[in-house]
Amino acid sequence: MNIGIITARDKNYHPNGRLITAADEKGHQARLIHPYRVWPSTTGKGLGFEGNADVQALDVVMPRQGATIGDSSLTLLHHFSRMGMPLVNGFDAVCTTRSQIMTLQTLAAGNLPVPDTLFVNSEDGFARAVPLVGDYPVVVKQVSGRQGAGIFLVETKQQAETITHSHMDPRIGILVQRYMPTPGRQDIRVMVISGKVVGAMQMTPVEGDFRANFHLTRESRPLEMTASIEKLAVKAAGAVGLDIAGVDMVVDRHKDMYLIEVNYAPGFKGLEKATGLDIAGLMIDCAIEKSGT
Repeated sequence: MNIGIITARDKNYHPNGRLITAADEKGHQARLIHPYRVWPSTTGKGLGFEGNADVQALDVVMPRQGATIGDSSLTLLHHFSRMGMPLVNGFDAVCTTRSQIMTLQTLAAGNLPVPDTLFVNSEDGFARAVPLVGDYPVVVKQVSGRQGAGIFLVETKQQAETITHSHMDPRIGILVQRYMPTPGRQDIRVMVISGKVVGAMQMTPVEGDFRANFHLTRESRPLEMTASIEKLAVKAAGAVGLDIAGVDMVVDRHKDMYLIEVNYAPGFKGLEKATGLDIAGLMIDCAIEKSGT
């Protein structure tokens, strides 16, 4: 079976290399499809492609560009979808989870716990948001970001003015979110594949930082799963429609759980390191199952 991985990175990028290896070990071939080297065509004969000939022989496609995926790559993904190509994950789910605010909207609409958050696109909106999420300090996030980038802790009105001048684009907006102090807080990444939790890890922010992300700390440790965490992670993945999901959540010092983000193309280096699990192999299994072959 031929598995296409949509990515702008090469095989030296950890997830790509691991997925290629895992597919090979299972007797399949994973091919990297660069989204800027294949071009969808629409003609009187139907839908097709120009450029990378490998796409003609694919059995299933895995979009792996993450939150930075742009309209050009979404067009490619939509083309695959309209051609009836099995996708892991699907077009609608990718469109939702590429945006943090759309993800939170979907989760909240499903009555799942999320932090108090306002989406704003003006300085006046920012000023109104602060008291509604508990006053300073507040967390400010870009709508789309990866590996902890584009996230700021804003502690004063003066800092807020600097952030809004530097990062406020009315066409895109930003998120203003309630801050949860790090003492007594658990930062958790749960991997959900085909509706089941396959592994989880806990991360701790480095001293002087409030963000917990493996790409920032390079540290992770296995998490002893509880029924409540497992149930919430599975519900979150289902709410946004993902076959493979990295579910980020926080348990605050009062033991209340909040969903922070759901990723359609989650990294898994930290999770494999912490647990020893073959996450790449489980992802390939999911792709094989989705292909129906």
